[in-house]
Amino acid sequence: MSSTAAAVAGAVTFVWLGMVLAISFLEAPLKFRAPGVTIPIGLGIGRLVFRALNAVEAVLALVIVVAVALSDPSAVVVAFTAVVVVLLAVQLAVIRPRLNRRSDVVLAGARLDVGAEAETPTGTDVRTESEQPRSHGHLAYVACEVVKVIALLGLGVSLLARA
Repeated sequence: MSSTAAAVAGAVTFVWLGMVLAISFLEAPLKFRAPGVTIPIGLGIGRLVFRALNAVEAVLALVIVVAVALSDPSAVVVAFTAVVVVLLAVQLAVIRPRLNRRSDVVLAGARLDVGAEAETPTGTDVRTESEQPRSHGHLAYVACEVVKVIALLGLGVSLLARA
């Protein structure tokens, strides 16, 4: 792998890693602790922030793929690159659409039941925002983020070793 391509890919990798750590593991959980931030407000902010993050991630992934493709990468670099790209694709194509559908329901004020997509609120529904069932989609997204952080760290270190 050429040292220029490795340096570019490495720099982009660590920028991506920093963004994921800052947003997914710092901003996202903290926003719900701020005074006055309700579930609907937090969801609205989260949707905007993660839409922007995912768009930037797609660009960064493309830059890394091009830098790796235009060089002679090691098998380790190719493997880590594939892992982060596949994880991002799964998040964008599978998990995020489900999370968006769920947040649409919550933002509309509907009641969620475990195992059910949604139920229109009725006069007898007194379930509050905090009583909504936990989202398995969020757990899947966080699991992907944890693996992506590990893969980005491995990719960055592998690229530094080749630069």
